[in-house]
Amino acid sequence: MPVDSAAANDVRATSARTKRMIALLAAIAIAPVVLAYLAYYVFPRDARVNYGDLLPHTTIPAIAGTRADGQPFDVRDLRGRWIVLYQSPAACNDACATALYAGRQSRTIQNAERERVVRVWLTTGGEPAPALVAEHPDLEVVRVTTPPALPHGANHIYLVDPLGNFVLAWPANPDIKAMAKDLTRLLHASSIG
Repeated sequence: MPVDSAAANDVRATSARTKRMIALLAAIAIAPVVLAYLAYYVFPRDARVNYGDLLPHTTIPAIAGTRADGQPFDVRDLRGRWIVLYQSPAACNDACATALYAGRQSRTIQNAERERVVRVWLTTGGEPAPALVAEHPDLEVVRVTTPPALPHGANHIYLVDPLGNFVLAWPANPDIKAMAKDLTRLLHASSIG
């Protein structure tokens, strides 16, 4: 009889080990699904990754004007490059100067990638102050007779992709580091422009 009880104990021990192994394998298989559910619903990431307002798919309108050097300007000539666009009267106030500075700094932060980005200032009215233009040597200053309709109006800085579509709108007084981070993320993700 003792042999039979020893065999029965071995069978029970083996059965218990098998059940533990199956439970462990099931837990390993289910764990990623449970963790993904928790990460998505219980601990969600910030819904907005970008700082600027993401704009609906809108193509930039035809913009023609005159550059500061008297040469004609057509926005279609900039196709294939990212455009940081700002529009204001030529008599640039403090908000305008802040927006132009923010555009310059966010482009400069891109280092080697900055050549993919062109900055455009659409002006109306008279001539901009030469001292202000001298502060921004890489800025395309364009005089337009009729300002184009922009998605959020003239009090924003816009990013236009290389295909000619509005992508983001930043406030005229942006957080420069956050603006540059948006630009870095898009330049890194894009193989065009």
